[in-house]
Amino acid sequence: MSFLHGCLAAVAAVCVAVSASAFDTSARGAYVLDVTTGTVLLSKNADTPLPPASMSKLMTLYVAFEAVRDGRLSLDERLPVSKHAMSYGGSTMFLDTTDRVRVEDLLQGIIVLSGNDACAVIAEALSPDGTEAGFARYMTQRARALGMTGSVFKNANGWPAEGHVMTMHDLVLLSRHIIEDFPEFYELFGEREFRFDGRAPSNIYNRNPLLGLGIGADGLKTGHTQAAGYGLVGSAVQGERRVIFAVSGLDSAAQRARESEAIVNWAFRQFARKTVLRAGEVVAQAPVWMGAAGQVGLAPAADVETLLPVLDNERLAAEVVYTGPIRAPVDRGDRLAELVLSPEGLPEMRVPLVATEAVAQGGFVTRMRMVAGQLVARLRAGPEGAP
Repeated sequence: MSFLHGCLAAVAAVCVAVSASAFDTSARGAYVLDVTTGTVLLSKNADTPLPPASMSKLMTLYVAFEAVRDGRLSLDERLPVSKHAMSYGGSTMFLDTTDRVRVEDLLQGIIVLSGNDACAVIAEALSPDGTEAGFARYMTQRARALGMTGSVFKNANGWPAEGHVMTMHDLVLLSRHIIEDFPEFYELFGEREFRFDGRAPSNIYNRNPLLGLGIGADGLKTGHTQAAGYGLVGSAVQGERRVIFAVSGLDSAAQRARESEAIVNWAFRQFARKTVLRAGEVVAQAPVWMGAAGQVGLAPAADVETLLPVLDNERLAAEVVYTGPIRAPVDRGDRLAELVLSPEGLPEMRVPLVATEAVAQGGFVTRMRMVAGQLVARLRAGPEGAP
């Protein structure tokens, strides 16, 4: 029996809520997700479109990974470098128009070196019209298909451009797609350095400040422009848990490093994974209208796991929400209600509840008895309740 039992009545009830120490971030926008349980640990301006700087290169990488997987690019294929790609400043691979660069090197150059020129080379190779602008429009369309509703791309590398924006929520969603859809490429994000062709000795190290700290960090991407400030979308694994987070708008690289490390430590140290309900465990009974039985059990179809604070986690605010009474017939497994879990200081979690058994439609006598009961109730309520 879970610790939720005794806290739920048939329709709705509330227990003493657990307390959680919220993380007070200085970032302009932030989003922290415990992937294993789907628990959102922190959300600050998470759906506000912000300049993403180089963090938007993750979208270019996702599209490139798809092209390799689908056979439209091969890792050994060599791509030409245009004058446009060569013209980029900032962090680059120092490519020029005499180069023909392997796709694998370009991908490593984007991930480890944050190469603006490498992004443009990939973009022009995959663009529907051969231009970086055309690729950016495709990036936006592809992002929408992945559920990234707050992202608009104007280029492939995050170079400052009016209207080039992403949300912290979208960055975490995209990072999760990269990790889960392309595990064969994800290990590249943990590389500490990349020396391309003996050139660019000043740009060989990964800028991710969390790699090598022993906290399980294995990706993903930093970003910085004057408009965006300093940002990082990162991920770390400890035990069976993975956390993905995105922050933006910090004042310095040092603040970004401190804030990011603190977020990872907070997410893993202050919360523990709990199974609060087992699949099929009845949490409430809902009345059934015109049914052979007067009520039906409500239960989750799968185990319900969430994160709770490591202290004071024995009770949890919860309620069952549905529109009732439920009309017969009811089939076993019909989705009838939601269980709303509300840990203090964390966003609520909604869990579908399904019927634990079938309830057939009642016979003639049952239906007449229920209609008569409804009429009596209305009459007792007075003229306003009379039919």
